[in-house]
Order: sequence, then C-alpha cells, then structure tokens
Amino acid sequence: MNRAAALTATALAAAAAVLTIVPAQAAGSVHLTKIYYNSPGSDTRSNASLDAEYVVITNTTGAAVNLKGWVLVDASNHKYTFTSFSLAKGKSVTIHTGHGTNTATNRYWGSGNYIWNNDKDKATLKRASGAVQDTCAYNNAKAAWVNC
Repeated sequence: MNRAAALTATALAAAAAVLTIVPAQAAGSVHLTKIYYNSPGSDTRSNASLDAEYVVITNTTGAAVNLKGWVLVDASNHKYTFTSFSLAKGKSVTIHTGHGTNTATNRYWGSGNYIWNNDKDKATLKRASGAVQDTCAYNNAKAAWVNC
C-alpha cells in the first residue's frame, strides 16, 4: 500500500472511531426536567403547599444510575443530598420541598420553608464528585413552573 492510501485508510479508521462515540453520548443523561417553583395558592408553609414546590430529575440513559451523594442545590445554596438511591433507566424522581415518605418516584427535602424563589432562581444538579451534571434557571414571576 502506498503512503497516500495508508494515510487515507488511517483517516477513515479515525473517522469511524469518532462516529462510534457519538451514539454513546446521545444515549441519554441524568438531567433536570422541571421545576415547579411557585406552588398553587397562598404561600402558607403548610406541608401540602411545600410539597407542591418540586424539582423533577429524569434518567434517559439505558441503565439505572446510583445517585448516592448527588446534590441538588439552589442559588442560595440550599442543598438536598441523595442518600442511598438508584434512579431506574427511563424513570423520573420528584424532589418535593416539604416532608413525606420517600419512594422510588418521590423524595422529600424535609424543609419547613420554601426553597425555590417565586421569581428567579437556578437549580444545579451535582454528581457525588462535585462535578456539575446539569443546571436549570428561570426568571419569570408570572409563571409557576419551568421545563428544563
């Protein structure tokens, strides 16, 4: 094989390797999908009102993801840390501000105060390593929720 043909073959092999990486990256992620930041009705701090304020996290990967040690934080540094919890593939979990019984689809911050500002805020989801996984910000006092 001459030098030009060898270089062409090498370039094609490298391009094929890159193409095989792209679908793996497109396979999905764990990400913020919704923030319901202004619970319906008056802000009475009742548990029902607090639990109507929530964040939804979705796993669009092809496997369950262990979220132990992952942190959800707002712009004021209120932190929710996942204890032992696995988010199944293709599933979502809702993190409610108030109190309740944790399940596979609903988790509870346990706060007696509202976490998410009714006008603007930013949610950040961090891996146990501290690396930022995803963010979602809003700046709209006229809405009650935002899709991320």
